[in-house]
Amino acid sequence: MKLSLRNDVEFGTNILDVEVPDHLRQRIKTGLPYLDEVMGGQGFVPSSVTLFTGEAGAGKSTMLQLTADALTRQGHEVVFVSGEESPYQIKMTAERLGLRNGFSFSGEVFLPDLMPKLEAMATKAKAKSKTLVVLFDSLQTLNDGKWGPDNTNSKTAIRALQMITEFCKETHAIGIVIGQVNKDGKMAGANTLKHMVDAKLHLGIETKDKDLEGCRILDCEKNRFGHNGTTVFLKLDDRGFSTVATVKSI
Repeated sequence: MKLSLRNDVEFGTNILDVEVPDHLRQRIKTGLPYLDEVMGGQGFVPSSVTLFTGEAGAGKSTMLQLTADALTRQGHEVVFVSGEESPYQIKMTAERLGLRNGFSFSGEVFLPDLMPKLEAMATKAKAKSKTLVVLFDSLQTLNDGKWGPDNTNSKTAIRALQMITEFCKETHAIGIVIGQVNKDGKMAGANTLKHMVDAKLHLGIETKDKDLEGCRILDCEKNRFGHNGTTVFLKLDDRGFSTVATVKSI
């Protein structure tokens, strides 16, 4: 699917004469060492969208909450959009994890209603020299509105991700979206989803290596703005994740 993105570069411009917007040269670190490391040690880029998949029970939603809290601690505006859990469930998880900074919550998954609210937040954040970060849990619960508020079809996820991607490119916000997985923990849905985003993270569970059995495996499978190929093995307990080992490809 082609994205409808605006830019000021005229046809035929020599690539060496293109001026890269300042916000694309920025990097937003989360403050979570394992996540920043797997993203090439630099964190996320404003205007970027990351698709985050993983096996059932691996801890995707937990990592998303930890990320939201850490980004708030860094001074950014953060919205956690959840169509999977109620605010009460999320609050209880936040208490268990000992989160201290919090984040804004939204249970609105009908994007025609949600996006104007996010656009207003992005404008306010930009005026304060802050970055808006929106975390979606999850893509399969979002409705792009094509068939009204109560109906979806097999292309809804693609259209919803397109809306998120165009929003981030135009407002300089950062989007992190939990994507669908099948029973094997692999990404479900059209491969188009993978090609639409700037980065792709996957959280798995180690079952083969006896020394690392049960550890979570965090991989960056794609990163348009930095290094990919770093794998971090993590221990998960009631308070979150801690790094056990890191493997970097050459």
